[in-house]
Amino acid sequence: MTNDRSAALATQRRFAASQVRLPEHVLLEGTSGRILREALLLFAERGFYGTSIRDLGTACGIRSATLYSHFPAKENVLAELVRIGHEEHHRRLVEAASAGPADPEARLRRVARAHVLVHAEFPMLAVVANNELHALSAELAGPALMLRADGRQLLIDILDEGISEGVFDVPDAFLAVTAISGMGMRVANWYDSAMPYEPEEVADTYAEFALRLTLAGRP
Repeated sequence: MTNDRSAALATQRRFAASQVRLPEHVLLEGTSGRILREALLLFAERGFYGTSIRDLGTACGIRSATLYSHFPAKENVLAELVRIGHEEHHRRLVEAASAGPADPEARLRRVARAHVLVHAEFPMLAVVANNELHALSAELAGPALMLRADGRQLLIDILDEGISEGVFDVPDAFLAVTAISGMGMRVANWYDSAMPYEPEEVADTYAEFALRLTLAGRP
C-alpha cells in the first residue's frame, strides 16, 4: 500500500496548467525561443535542479553544446524566464495602479485584480518565476527581487493611504499585503484553462476577496 501511495504521489504534478504560454511581446523565434518554451515546461514540472542540460537539449532537439551558443548556462535560461515573469507582473501592477480613480479602494481592487490575472493567464510562467527564483545567484536574482519589492511597496502604500483615510481597517499593512499577494500567487498552482473559470472571473473574485480582507467600505 505504501508503494502504491508513493507511485501515486510521484505522478502528481506540481501545478495544474497544461499550456506553455509566455507574454505576446516576448520574442520566441528560432532556437532561443524554443529553448525558453521547453525550459519553461521542464522547470515547472521537474524544478530547476531536476532538469539537466541534456534534458533541455533533448526536449529542444539540439545538442547541449548548441544550447550554450544561445545561453551561457542553464541558470541563464532560468534567469530569462524569471525576468520575463517578474517584468510582466510588475508592468501590470503599475498600469493598474494608475488606470482609473485614485481612491484607495478602487486602486486596491485594480491592483489585486491585475496580480491575480497575470497568475491565471500565465500560470506555468508564474510557477517557475516564483518557485525557482531561489536557484539563481544573487546577481541574477537581483533584478527580479527589486521588481518584487517595488510591487509589494506599491500595495503597502495603497493600504497605508486607505488606513489613514479610514477606508481600510487592518492591524498591519505589510501582513495584509502578504496575505493578498500569497492568495494570488497560489492561483498559478491550481488554475488551468480547462477549468470552468475564465482568468478574468478568477481575478475579479479574488479582487473582491482582497477588499473584504481589508474591510473596505466598513461603516
